[in-house]
Amino acid sequence: TTLLLYVVSISVALLIAGLLVSLTGASPWEAVQAIFQGSLSDAAALGLSLDKAAPLLIVAVGTCIATSAGLFSIGQEGQVVIGATVGAMVAIYLHGPGPLVLVVTLMGAALGGAAWAAVAALLYYWRGVPVVISTLLLVYIAYQVVFYAVTQPWLLQESGQNVASPQSDIIRNDARLPRIGEYPGLNFSSLVVIAVLLAVGARIVLNRTTWGFRLRMLGLNPKAARRAGVSAVLLGSLALMISGAFAGFVGGALLTGGSHRLQPGISENVGWDGLLVALVARNNPILAIPVAFFFGVLRAGGGFLASTGVPRYIVDVVTAILVLAIVFPPAYQYLRREIRARRLARALATGGAA
Repeated sequence: TTLLLYVVSISVALLIAGLLVSLTGASPWEAVQAIFQGSLSDAAALGLSLDKAAPLLIVAVGTCIATSAGLFSIGQEGQVVIGATVGAMVAIYLHGPGPLVLVVTLMGAALGGAAWAAVAALLYYWRGVPVVISTLLLVYIAYQVVFYAVTQPWLLQESGQNVASPQSDIIRNDARLPRIGEYPGLNFSSLVVIAVLLAVGARIVLNRTTWGFRLRMLGLNPKAARRAGVSAVLLGSLALMISGAFAGFVGGALLTGGSHRLQPGISENVGWDGLLVALVARNNPILAIPVAFFFGVLRAGGGFLASTGVPRYIVDVVTAILVLAIVFPPAYQYLRREIRARRLARALATGGAA
């Protein structure tokens, strides 16, 4: 039944996606070919897909950790932005050997993301503000923080007399993430390796360690966890901060391995898409690896859609439709179980009353 639901929902999603592409006046088959050409057609395209997938995977893994504790954070986008901002401050103002600056930049970015997530943890455990609301609102504050930082000469505004756009100075060449391989062959950022290692490590920690067991117990049954001596405040806050650290680390990686300077749009919606990866993977760090790669393929191939006359935003729409299609079967089964349970409870109550 589950397999059939997935087949039907994904088939419907692909049909809707094809209709949307047709409405733009382009051929759905040509759109598929364009995505393939930009993402999987050769070694260079495959490397681009891996580059696009790596930050999504890291954000998703961090999300899995927070969700395991029963805390649903949707503020990864803001944490990525804050991480990039803190990382830019370190990379620009810290002097020393390039590799040292790179490591400290990434560590600073992770700490920035963790601190931003700590605000949501404080609001939740101190004032009872739902994590979903606080993390969402903090995203928009983060946008304002980075814009302010790159428009102030005493902070991170680009130096020079004629500043054309709000951005920081470019970081040093020796403080950038190294790449593996050479163009036009297979070449990708070292972040890909880091992302896979983090996913495997998170899976081991969540399923094979005492800390991971306590975390999952807190998420499944908070009352039982408290009776077992688990501190919800300490463990929950730590889970949120680790999730924020992962997202902040991605911000630092985007800075040192991508744009090489801080700009308001540096995140490129990586936080939002990373959250979707975690949802589709059902909070499984290992399953998030192929899901992130699929999203990376869509991101890498989306740039080639312009050649077919399809607007770039159609990729985002198609991605959203596919996400809904993949999330629908478990959601449908959950609702079905709930309805059955309620009917059974009513039947038992009616029988008992009779």
